[in-house]
Amino acid sequence: MGAIKAMAKFDTRRLSTPRLLRCFADILQELKQRGVTRTRNNPIADYAEWIISGKLGYSLQPNSNSGYDAKDARGNRYQIKSRRLDPLNHSRQLGVIRNLEDKHFDYLIGILFSRDFEVLEAYQIPHSIISKYAKPNKHQSGHILQLRGDLLRDPKVKEITQLLS
Repeated sequence: MGAIKAMAKFDTRRLSTPRLLRCFADILQELKQRGVTRTRNNPIADYAEWIISGKLGYSLQPNSNSGYDAKDARGNRYQIKSRRLDPLNHSRQLGVIRNLEDKHFDYLIGILFSRDFEVLEAYQIPHSIISKYAKPNKHQSGHILQLRGDLLRDPKVKEITQLLS
């Protein structure tokens, strides 16, 4: 009975967005340990888009929009990809980029989050150089891009981490 009363006092509406996401990270970890879920990355894509919209002022496109997630005031189109790093999984691989050759976006924004959903690194990458670094993946019907190595040293890649902090 005490646990039920304690749960009743947990009012998520009173928590800040970052605090609420930290609680969610703990819940995801527990569900994973119990074998209930197989991944810990469920909300990360939407959170990345929300941050870009709020911090950079880009307008988010409807979810049904294919090829890009946001637009800036000049009309540049942005595909937003992210990854939440975890002590058990250090992969810097972003989500699959589909239809790369169709040029639906002008820039890709790649964001790496900590386990607690803090922005660790963020980059703006021109569409024109992605095919140089991304690997085609037939199984996933798209291209796979890792935020590391030569890509991050390319002079056309702009680090934007400070803009999102």
